[in-house]
Amino acid sequence: MGILQPGAMLRETYEVERFLGEGAFAEVYRVKHRFLGRQALKVMKRTGMSMADIQEMLGEAILLSRIGHPNIVRVFDANVFDTETGPCGYFTMEYVAGGSLQKFWQSFGADLIPVATVLDLIKQVCRGLALAHLESPPIVHRDIKPQNILVGYEAEGLRARVSDFGLAKAVNPLTLLATTAGTVAFKPPEAFAERQGDSCASDVWAIGAKLYMLLTDKLPFDRDAVSADAPPRTTALLVPPSRINPNVTTSLDHVLARALKPDSRERYQNAEELLQAIEAAETAKLPAGTARSSADGGSKAALGDYSGTDEEEAKRLAAKALDCRRTGRLTEAADIMEESFNKSSALRDKYTEAVKLWRRGIAM
Repeated sequence: MGILQPGAMLRETYEVERFLGEGAFAEVYRVKHRFLGRQALKVMKRTGMSMADIQEMLGEAILLSRIGHPNIVRVFDANVFDTETGPCGYFTMEYVAGGSLQKFWQSFGADLIPVATVLDLIKQVCRGLALAHLESPPIVHRDIKPQNILVGYEAEGLRARVSDFGLAKAVNPLTLLATTAGTVAFKPPEAFAERQGDSCASDVWAIGAKLYMLLTDKLPFDRDAVSADAPPRTTALLVPPSRINPNVTTSLDHVLARALKPDSRERYQNAEELLQAIEAAETAKLPAGTARSSADGGSKAALGDYSGTDEEEAKRLAAKALDCRRTGRLTEAADIMEESFNKSSALRDKYTEAVKLWRRGIAM
């Protein structure tokens, strides 16, 4: 049973609507602020801590409140509430109905995401992280995985936000390294060899791994080879993504080859450098084409079990969204329709423009 239950009121301000997920240290809920609408609320699992301990656990919120950027999730509030076992820390942040980049990617089923869309999202991730990397000393995220990138529609189009800075750490200003942590599949080779192996270049490797996956529906190196005690990825040869997806240019091949260099000193050294390289590669003419089926018939299971799309649930959500639109509840309609997109790429194609209009307050 979670710490909070649907219908509960927190500090007479937040109504808990539903559980969204959890990590090792926190649970996340969708809540409705009495005045400001829907937000995401992150609750620390440990209760009964001292105020000093709670402040330390809320370090992510403090960090995010300092790094303000459109491509980094915004924090609205941080506080404590009482439980039967003592005080519990929480903070609220932007709620993104579309969910994570992983859900966005999986919603395309057997089709590859159009290259232009992939590059748009990854450039946004780079812009957000570039600000953290330019801090003095630099802040390293250390867990750049698809689940920690939120993707949603706004009036202008798709917006990516980097979230879950719970492992983020200011690097040692002398060595520019931080203690290794994070998710194995998106960790660079040095993380397996050095306890203090995380750096801005490590975040670059993780972004590169995501970019490769989004372009090809494959991880850049054999998933079976990823383990803490035997990282053969340091010697594995990277298959250029253009050999898997003909819509990828050789310029992007070169960018990824450098971003995924086994030796961190040979990579782009921060997200800003990677962003500039991607933008330069875009000046090369992209091959004509849109989304297409991946060479092996779809490999969205690259990150583990993949249950596929759910057209019936998608239709149910879409119908609910359209009902909200008919009654003028446009924000709610847009949120629900975005949820349907993750279960049906056909609905994404059909209603994307409508969601953008609803975000502007236009009921079309």
